[in-house]
Amino acid sequence: MYKILIVEDDTTISTIIEEKLNKWGYITLKLQNFEDIMPDFTSFQPHLVLMDINLPYYDGFYWCTRIRQLSNVPIIFISSRDTDGDKIRAISQGGDDYIEKPFSMDLLVVKIQAALRRAYSYSDQTLNIQQYKDMILDIEGLKVICGENDIELTPNEGKILAMLMRNQGKVVSRTRLIRALWDDESFVDDNTLTVNVNRLRKKLKAIGLEGYIKTSKGEGYKLI
Repeated sequence: MYKILIVEDDTTISTIIEEKLNKWGYITLKLQNFEDIMPDFTSFQPHLVLMDINLPYYDGFYWCTRIRQLSNVPIIFISSRDTDGDKIRAISQGGDDYIEKPFSMDLLVVKIQAALRRAYSYSDQTLNIQQYKDMILDIEGLKVICGENDIELTPNEGKILAMLMRNQGKVVSRTRLIRALWDDESFVDDNTLTVNVNRLRKKLKAIGLEGYIKTSKGEGYKLI
């Protein structure tokens, strides 16, 4: 379980970020004391830091430099400052990424996932997140997110949706899906796949994603 430290003095923004990341399964700490963030940093030991630039007492550049004295933890700057100079300074002082306010929370999540993958060397190099239109699939967490809604999937439902998303707009044959889900399709009742797909459809419908999976008669399924 990854821990994320949120260094943002705007309580509205920090609360929105905290709630979104908690829904994704991250453990978060939203800072209250900006006079010295290091005690919270060292006690919490985050896997990633979200760092605003404009902070009370000392700016985000200063705290990035202090953190780099102790750790190589990924740092993503989030700021309303949009000049090239600020971005260059953020990266040159040890930041790993920079995102401008206002920003999409889904984009922030994707950047966090990417930074964590790079930093902690996943043995499985498959992307943990896939997106199709307004549907986001968290493969590792077996979760689909649409806006503020989310649903949990079974491993088989996750595999089906991941394969359909990797082949966006193209029909994935029933045989190919069965082979992906079970080692030997000869021991699987064809109806088992139908049951899994129908159950997945119902879950997607529950969060406003009705009609995304289309049946191509005699062939298989695709996303529309």
